[in-house]
Parts: sequence; structure tokens; C-alpha cells
Amino acid sequence: MDNNADNDEMKSEYRFDYSKARPNRFAEEYNQMQRTVILDSDVADDFPSSEAVNEALRFLARITKEHKGELIQK
Repeated sequence: MDNNADNDEMKSEYRFDYSKARPNRFAEEYNQMQRTVILDSDVADDFPSSEAVNEALRFLARITKEHKGELIQK
């Protein structure tokens, strides 16, 4: 007889022992890997993908760094 047949239903309550739980050692690294940014709909309409957004922002960042002195004085 299969003993798993008696255990198919969920119990009404489960008790977990968290006394030995540790913080997620990968959480900080994961949080540094990506950021979520919400674009306004009119801006999102101009970009078909996240790659397109990243390319545009990298271009803007590069131009801003190259012309930093000019932008401040104007």
C-alpha cells in the first residue's frame, strides 16, 4: 500500500523551526544586479525592449560625461 496516498492533503497548520535560519547570503549581490524602473507610458512607447532603454541611457550617460564642462557652464 502507498503511504503517500494518506499525505496528499495539506495540513491546516505547519510549524517551522526558524531558530537556525540564516540571512540569504546571495540577496545583496542579487539586489545589486538589477533595478526596476517604471517608465511613463509615453516614454515606454518609444522603446520596444529593455535593451533599447539601456542602450539609450548608456548613450546619454556617455554624452553627458564627455560634455560635462560644457553643460555646467551654460
